[in-house]
Amino acid sequence: MSDWPQGWTDDDQPRADRYGRGSGGGPEGARVMPHVRRPAPGGTPQGPPQPRGGGHDAYDDGYSEGQVYRGSGQGGPRHPGPPPAARGPYDGDGPPRRPVRWGRRIGYSALALVLALLVIATGTYFWANSKLNREVDLASVEDRPDSGKGTNYLIVGSDSREGLSDEQKNDLSTGSAEGKRTDTMILLHVGDNGSTMISLPRDSWVTIPEFTGSVSGNRIPAQQQKLNAAFSIEGPELLVRTVEYNTGVRIDHYVEVGFGGFANVVDALGGVEMCFDKAIQDKNSGADFAEGCQTLNGAESLAFNRQRYQEAEGDLGRTKNQQKFLGALASQTGSPATVLNPFKLYPTLSATTDALIVDKDMSLWQLGRMFLAMRGAEQMNIPVANPGYATDKGSAVLWDMDQTELLMSQIINDEKVTVGVKD
Repeated sequence: MSDWPQGWTDDDQPRADRYGRGSGGGPEGARVMPHVRRPAPGGTPQGPPQPRGGGHDAYDDGYSEGQVYRGSGQGGPRHPGPPPAARGPYDGDGPPRRPVRWGRRIGYSALALVLALLVIATGTYFWANSKLNREVDLASVEDRPDSGKGTNYLIVGSDSREGLSDEQKNDLSTGSAEGKRTDTMILLHVGDNGSTMISLPRDSWVTIPEFTGSVSGNRIPAQQQKLNAAFSIEGPELLVRTVEYNTGVRIDHYVEVGFGGFANVVDALGGVEMCFDKAIQDKNSGADFAEGCQTLNGAESLAFNRQRYQEAEGDLGRTKNQQKFLGALASQTGSPATVLNPFKLYPTLSATTDALIVDKDMSLWQLGRMFLAMRGAEQMNIPVANPGYATDKGSAVLWDMDQTELLMSQIINDEKVTVGVKD
């Protein structure tokens, strides 16, 4: 009986493979040989059987538990491959794992953050822009001068008590006068040669030109009056007309704030830091400040801007204080501590848009440009010839027209301002 597996004979195996490689004579060791079925009667050999289980193509009938060979004529041994630790981005017998691309992930995250911030900034802009109180129609102003170079803003602080309760009027020391008058008027020029803030004293003796009231429809005759009378007679439009008539400068934008709104803006900002060379006390406005630096809240800021009786220059001294305060307010409003802090930015934006009355063409962009320009602006009063000029309307401020005309020429042509600038 043959020792070969079923279906094999001694003649079926090549000589070199019967006893291993070389001519040693004896077999090298047991090998698992492929099982070949006997040919069917009258047929052709059917070939080796299909692999059984697990995808192995070797005959496995318990003859070998070690290295398995394919059999004669099939080449060398089948290597199992590198150990798992050396297989690279593979996990066992599963599909290869892709390497983590941290650079791409960080890039996508940064892009998503930028897009989110852009959406938030755009939404904030349109939200605040829509809240502006655009009530002043500069198109109704008559006989306007030609536009010069740069942009000119007329900034007005009124003594309006509208919306204030009796308790608030008492806290702010505003009194209870009806209507509204101008406490502050500043011409701000923004151009290529820097920014200039020029205070126009409310008691300036000027010509109020003829004007048809946009509200009343009445024809107002030309008259000599104090500047703030124009605001009392026919509001912002006649005030703009009067400033343009007496200076020759075209006003591009108008901004007005009342007592209550001013205090709310300061409080939303968290106060404004001011430094005083000497103590300030004024019972009429409620100002009471020690010498040195301190942070003023809304009520204190209003008191400081209104006080004038302890100033050596009276109303002219007050206008200088107002310019200093507005510069400090603008610097703090535009600082990173405000702009990058949503808990401060949104209340400040909301309070500002609620407090201001602007012209119909004013945008939030132009308003922001105005605040930025105030931060480093040159500050001065209109040139004055006589601060106590006697009139039938009381003591007034008489302008130095030669110096005023030169100053306004520099403003109109956006030249470097030399008039009133200290060396």
